[in-house]
Amino acid sequence: MGISRRLQYCHQGFDPPHQSDTRTIYIANRFPQHGHYIPQKFADNRIISSKYTVWNFVPKNLFEQFRRIANFYFLIIFLVQLMIDTPTSPITSGLPLFFVITVTAIKQGYEDWLRHKADNEVNGAPVYVVRSGGLVKTRSKNIRVGDIVRVAKDETFPVDLVLLSSDRVDGSCHVTTASLDGETNLKTHVAVPETAVLQSVANLDKLVAVIECQQPEADLYRFVGRITISQQMEEIVRPLGPESLLLRGARLKNTKEIFGVAVYTGMETKMALNYKSKSQKRSAVEKSMNSFLIIYLIILLFEAILSTILKYAWQAEEKWDEPWYNGKTEHERNSSKILRFISDFLAFLVLYNFIIPISLYVTVEMQKFLGSFFIGWDLDLYHEETNQRAQVNTSDLNEELGQVEYVFTDKTGTLTENEMQFRECSINGIKYQEVNGKLTPEGFSEDSPDGNRHTLMKEEELFLKAVCLCHTVQISADQTDGADGPWHANGIASPLEYYASSPDEKALVEAASRVGVVFMGTSGDSMEVKSLGKPERYKLLHVLEFDPNRRRMSVIVESPSGEKLLFTKGAESSILPRSKSGEIDKTRIHVDEFALKGLRTLCVAYRRFTPEEYQEIGKRLHEARTALQQREEKLADVFNFIERDLELLGATGVEDKLQEKVQETIEALRLAGIKVWVLTGDKHETAVSVSLSCGHFHRTMNILELVQHKSDSTCAEQLRQLAKRIKEDHVIQHGLVVDGTSLSLALREHEKLFMEVCKNCSAVLCCRMAPLQKAKVVRLLKTSPEKPITLAIGDGANDVSMIQEAHVGIGIMGKEGRQAVRNSDYAIARFKFLSKLLFVHGHFYYIRIATLVQYFFYKNVCFITPQFLYQFFCLFSQQTLYDSVYLTLYNICFTSLPVLIYSLFEQHVHPHVLQSKPVLYRDISKNAHLGYKPFLYWTILGFLHAFVFFYGSYLLMGEDTSLLGNGQMFGNWTFGTLVFTVMVITVTMKMALETHFWTWINHFVTWGSIVFYFIFSLFYGGIIWPFLHTQDMYFVFVQLLSSGSAWFAIILIVVACLFLDVVKKVLYRHLQPTSTEKAQLTETGSGINCMDSMCCFSDGETACTSVRRMLERLMGRCSPTRVNRSWSSTDPFYANDRSILTLSTMDSSTC
Repeated sequence: MGISRRLQYCHQGFDPPHQSDTRTIYIANRFPQHGHYIPQKFADNRIISSKYTVWNFVPKNLFEQFRRIANFYFLIIFLVQLMIDTPTSPITSGLPLFFVITVTAIKQGYEDWLRHKADNEVNGAPVYVVRSGGLVKTRSKNIRVGDIVRVAKDETFPVDLVLLSSDRVDGSCHVTTASLDGETNLKTHVAVPETAVLQSVANLDKLVAVIECQQPEADLYRFVGRITISQQMEEIVRPLGPESLLLRGARLKNTKEIFGVAVYTGMETKMALNYKSKSQKRSAVEKSMNSFLIIYLIILLFEAILSTILKYAWQAEEKWDEPWYNGKTEHERNSSKILRFISDFLAFLVLYNFIIPISLYVTVEMQKFLGSFFIGWDLDLYHEETNQRAQVNTSDLNEELGQVEYVFTDKTGTLTENEMQFRECSINGIKYQEVNGKLTPEGFSEDSPDGNRHTLMKEEELFLKAVCLCHTVQISADQTDGADGPWHANGIASPLEYYASSPDEKALVEAASRVGVVFMGTSGDSMEVKSLGKPERYKLLHVLEFDPNRRRMSVIVESPSGEKLLFTKGAESSILPRSKSGEIDKTRIHVDEFALKGLRTLCVAYRRFTPEEYQEIGKRLHEARTALQQREEKLADVFNFIERDLELLGATGVEDKLQEKVQETIEALRLAGIKVWVLTGDKHETAVSVSLSCGHFHRTMNILELVQHKSDSTCAEQLRQLAKRIKEDHVIQHGLVVDGTSLSLALREHEKLFMEVCKNCSAVLCCRMAPLQKAKVVRLLKTSPEKPITLAIGDGANDVSMIQEAHVGIGIMGKEGRQAVRNSDYAIARFKFLSKLLFVHGHFYYIRIATLVQYFFYKNVCFITPQFLYQFFCLFSQQTLYDSVYLTLYNICFTSLPVLIYSLFEQHVHPHVLQSKPVLYRDISKNAHLGYKPFLYWTILGFLHAFVFFYGSYLLMGEDTSLLGNGQMFGNWTFGTLVFTVMVITVTMKMALETHFWTWINHFVTWGSIVFYFIFSLFYGGIIWPFLHTQDMYFVFVQLLSSGSAWFAIILIVVACLFLDVVKKVLYRHLQPTSTEKAQLTETGSGINCMDSMCCFSDGETACTSVRRMLERLMGRCSPTRVNRSWSSTDPFYANDRSILTLSTMDSSTC
């Protein structure tokens, strides 16, 4: 659409952008002067990553917090207490609720304030804009769509710009997008020739042009547009693609300055559109927690209904309905029975509501947040070479690391180094190797007559030129294009420094330069190559970019002789079928041989064009590239038309080294009961070869194949045969290889059959996979009936969809950029660190949080059940057993710290043992510690202890016992305080029994909590508080402690409660020990002469002594001074353990 036609629309009051998927941008905001043109509304350039504003923080934050069941429930209880006459003060539920809400709001508010601070920094950055014929300095947030912006060297782009001109004649500039996708290589961007010449502000101010482009979208690598430039009364239309777009956040390199026009601003820039928050992942523990809450809610409702019914059953007798000492008022006698029943039910609900632990959420949140620091601090997960430590992007999934059942891993850059080295090539059907900087045909040694030649044959030279011209490699700007540099005897230049987005391309260009054909760089639209010292200049006419569907890239160049040539390189599956001549069969055999050696293969081909063919191609390319609708499809058609009838030149074989300790890590994962699937885009033979070398497939394994199927029926038949073979040979292990095309057929119709085959295989390898297929495979397993916990690990942008799909996503800080790391939940530098992350950190996090959750429910059952039992003794009058202050502070102060510290520092087995015995990971798999069995045990234990607290106190402080020296008897507050005292000591001691790893912090908070309770109670009961309307607790605690029989009762009840627990633990450990408990009692011969990670004893003890020692250990009486660990040199443990987790001291002497 030309400018004149667009003005016609404007005359009619019609605004084209609103009616289509495109936006129209008038450069320098020169809108049509006549007519009724209404400028389109675009976003301003402010970046907003914050969630709240000053005005909406309170309502929005409260709304989000009250969406949580527990918070909403406590709000309802608080409102009930305000509305009706309830037995406890509204403060009892209001204060804990206020504490939880406030702590969470402060945390979220602080995080948001940091975001605001960062946003203001970005939005207030100074920028230069061309306005009214000059450069104007303004703030980043003031840039509008259509403004011409100037950016200088090493500055970041403040908006998404279409490049107009640079300080270079050809209008090119170099950019690094490290902050967007992590790729540190330099990318070249070019302006259209008509604007490239406008290098001054004055010239740009005269530019009359319109840009039409697509509406904003998140894809960083996609941009479709065109620019219409008005020059001397004619309109020139040029296509705009990703090579013209400079993205916000990218940095200008090796270019003095550029001018560009703003096309997308603020939250519409591609960087901002990629901020979109990922779907929230929830851990299995959180789901268990919610189901436990519902069970406790049912228990609460049952207790409240039962109490209400019993109250009315009791009051059916007249003497209890209105006793002489408590007469009813007229209003009470005449009130509705239904209303009275509801009111009583709500009152009981309020009385028992503490069975739901409100502080559980805030404690779990603190545990996850603080606990996640251990991963970053762990020096065993630190990679010295790259100076990278492990990174936690979300702390919500820490415990999920201990539940993984399937690991999906990428191959390149994850299992391998992504460091490519040229190994072999095939040229014209002959295999070559590089020997001392020379290409030597296979079978020739350097000493053989033909092996010592200094010239290259015609086919060899053409092959190497193809390798040197068909790529996107850049040369460091410090190395000038024209410099001859020192030349060696055989005509090889001193090495130039190359930058490339693909390590394969870099390896090939470097190899070509070593054997005599050197790529010297690009200047404007020409590429310079030196072939054995002789410079040649090729004109670059077109680049047909690489894309995953075509799996190849091409360049069209004009040779020094004026010939038009197409050079193509890509996967053999996309080049060989398109080749009509050359040594196709021999090359195919060589490619398969390279793949069997584990080399990455590429085929190289070329084609000569006649002038007529080239003219046709140029026309078709221009049409496809200027299309605004379906540009990708049209370009794909044109590329297919161009890349045919090729002449095959040869193939290359590049080696990608395995990372260290990959084999050991995969073996350890297998021992831990975790199935490993490798998902890669590589070809079948290469992938199988790497799978064998890294231990994913064993040599003894029976490898089954589901590859190269073109139809549903053949795929289904093969699947049935595989299932039959697995049933027949069930003794041996099977490995399965699937390729992308067969996989899509299998998933379309035969999902169940495919899953059955996969589950019966020890290892699965999927090759030739597209990124979305990787995610599909993960989703398939995730949603299977068993609902296994999945983990995906990868290093490239092609792994992002798989990382986001899995329950836990891990990014490798590799050479393929930071996109995987940015989208992951955790990031590590090497694959080998995965074993420590799962077997040590995952194990600890799961055990800690499982105990934390169950202990919370246990201590609240202990807390509220005596309140329920007390109602049987006070005629269900809703009289409270505990004082309001005790009700409020029980969860906040008296019992909160020991469990929080336990959940941060507990190590029930030494980290070395966990890592060297991966089989221990099976003990905690399938949410073993948070199933209904352990939950039932903790709940019954809570009820049992509550019965002992209440009836123990009742029996020992029986009705007729005079307790004080003056013959006074205890009242109800003294009885309640006695029960409360016993309870605080017992639940704290119970936590001490569960603790295996004692540090000074554990001792301080465990015994400190009990001491604090006593000091607080003496202080609270020893003063008359003027602001309290009743002084029920005045001198009660002092009186209680002055009684010898009260002390005797406290000690007796605590011992009675915990004794059964200790006996149960001892019996279970001796009669039915788990493998984890056996590891705590590791045999002397293994090199650890210690009972567990904390206590150490001498050998040769009698059976009785060992039981006594165990009792000592269970009671938490291990002395840190007796800690002693000895490791023998044969132990398979990590010798360089510098983990922050190892908090206790290490002793070199033997036990």
